[in-house]
Amino acid sequence: MSLLSQAVRRIKTSPTIAMTTRAAELKATGRDVIGLAAGEPDFDTPDHIKEAAIAAIRKGETKYTPVHGTKALREAICAKFLRENGITYTPDEIAVCCGGKQVLFNAILATVDSGDEVLIPAPYWVSYPDIVMLAGGAPIAMPAGVDMGFKIGPVQLQRAITPRTKWLILNSPANPTGAAYTRDELAGLAKVLMRNPQVWVMVDDIYEHLTYDGFQFASLAQVEPALKPRTLTINGVSKAYSMTGWRVGYAGGPIELIKAMANVQSQSTTHTASISQAAATAALNGPIDFLNDRRKSFAERRDFVVAQLNATPGLKCSKPDGAFYVYPSCAGLIGKMTPAGKKIANDTDFVTYLLESEGVATVQGSAFGLEPFFRISYATSMKSLQEACTRITRACAALK
Repeated sequence: MSLLSQAVRRIKTSPTIAMTTRAAELKATGRDVIGLAAGEPDFDTPDHIKEAAIAAIRKGETKYTPVHGTKALREAICAKFLRENGITYTPDEIAVCCGGKQVLFNAILATVDSGDEVLIPAPYWVSYPDIVMLAGGAPIAMPAGVDMGFKIGPVQLQRAITPRTKWLILNSPANPTGAAYTRDELAGLAKVLMRNPQVWVMVDDIYEHLTYDGFQFASLAQVEPALKPRTLTINGVSKAYSMTGWRVGYAGGPIELIKAMANVQSQSTTHTASISQAAATAALNGPIDFLNDRRKSFAERRDFVVAQLNATPGLKCSKPDGAFYVYPSCAGLIGKMTPAGKKIANDTDFVTYLLESEGVATVQGSAFGLEPFFRISYATSMKSLQEACTRITRACAALK
């Protein structure tokens, strides 16, 4: 009899975490490694947020809180949704979890039965399909290549829907591509969803505040309010506010779903750390003007990396609308040989070669459901990006 359950044997370690861990291990041995694998802003948490956490500690706000968060935080989330997205929620329609990943985990575990299908545009964030499989569901990838702008359309969505379809997961701006859906594109998808009332929608808006070149962000329930009763709108403070380690994600949705998610969470983490909740409350209620300079820095980094990659023979890279990733194709390098005589058969071979030969950590496209590509996070200093691009160009030139 196996010790491990069938559920846990269906999933794998997050490839992004695995690559970040491997890069850290190599650094620990003295290797000069530039990590471009982690989706973590290099900016610090703003001071007013840190001060709110310190004040909470001093006031003794260190006890248990309600499962789905303090009243102050849930009210701040409601105010944020109304102010920034034009979506009205009440505090009992809000879930607060230990990061956006737990929001997804709770929602899937609370709603997906064996055989239920969850539609996921590919490329996708690596955790989406594994969380579905852990619950016994069937993740259905909908390929959306570079020729489609890495986005699905209404016809493709309608064809993918079956009587078993339970959810559609929609991430915009997206990890790993940075592609973002316009208001008109969301309206087109909404028309299909309105014709298929059995399909619920998880909208992952975690990169909402990181868009460039005047792109106007919109959320699905904002574009089509009639979908709100079967939409879970997910967000968090990790990316925009540089609070990855604070572990605060949140969502707005129908009360029945929110209560079911609370039941799941009550048997796992119970609630997000009280201090983190105080910090998140200050973040959502506080100023966001600091984002202007950060967006400018991210856009400059994006433009530099895209230009350098497109100047490298064998690589092609489109310019994304948001997030802090690029997703270049390495199709022009597949089949070539490394100086050590090893064939680059796929994108996994390519990113392994980059790490071993030049100490640049990236993530293979196969981890995101679309190859041969690889993901680069440009959420690091321009100096590091300049050196990384020099190394990537050198590594590609060495292939024969």
